[in-house]
Amino acid sequence: MQYFEPKDIAAFKSQHFAFLIVEEKDHVLTIILDRAEKKNALHPQMINELAYCFQYAYDTPDIWVVTIGAKGNVFCAGADLKAMSGMAAEHDSTIPQPQGEMLVAQLFKQVCKPTIAKVTGDVYAGGFFFLSGCNIVIAQNNLKFGLPEVKRGLYPFQVMASLLDVMPARKVLDWCIRGYNLPVEEAERFGLVTQVASAEEVDKITETIIEELKSNSPTAIHHGLKAYDHIRPSGVEQKYLMSMLMQTIASQDGQEGLKAFREKRKPVWTGL
Repeated sequence: MQYFEPKDIAAFKSQHFAFLIVEEKDHVLTIILDRAEKKNALHPQMINELAYCFQYAYDTPDIWVVTIGAKGNVFCAGADLKAMSGMAAEHDSTIPQPQGEMLVAQLFKQVCKPTIAKVTGDVYAGGFFFLSGCNIVIAQNNLKFGLPEVKRGLYPFQVMASLLDVMPARKVLDWCIRGYNLPVEEAERFGLVTQVASAEEVDKITETIIEELKSNSPTAIHHGLKAYDHIRPSGVEQKYLMSMLMQTIASQDGQEGLKAFREKRKPVWTGL
């Protein structure tokens, strides 16, 4: 689905991004999450900006590779629940509102250009949309990969579906229902990460992969990725998963989990 009008995409280079740093150079579109003070939590307008960048990459033949990084020591902490609930702070982004409903998990299936996640900070909850959605993931060693939702009375419904595209089902379910931190080396073994590297090596390895991709036919890669997105299983309907999340948040345990997290205490579950 095309979320933005052609005239909006044509104005890409004159737009102001409030939550991203964006650079286009030598056939590469570089995107950096720029909300370190909020652990790069997914604000609704940040998601709009990402969708805008992805559509621009798809529509622009001169872009052959897209890389995604993040400022700060947390790559992404998942959804900004406060902003998602209608209490979003003011911003000065000029990126227009998209047409139609937009779900983060679906955005990566509409780029059809090689996407590389350069992960140099911890990842939690909805941050795994980036890792499961990108084609290549280079992750710094000694990072924390966590799915803590069940400890807060919630469940990572949409993340679960996204992870099932790249990881074995039994491991995904074990991780979701136990809520532990997964060592980055284990994430590599189970297919979530392409390569683990030291902090000093991450940039060099990423650049090597970019140059290798640029030496191949961008047209062939584009058509190949488009075909892959067409034939791969889409998983459970994302709208259904979103409705399940809303039901869980509204439950007694969901409200208790969020309250306990804010109050920094152990929750008291009722099973309701």
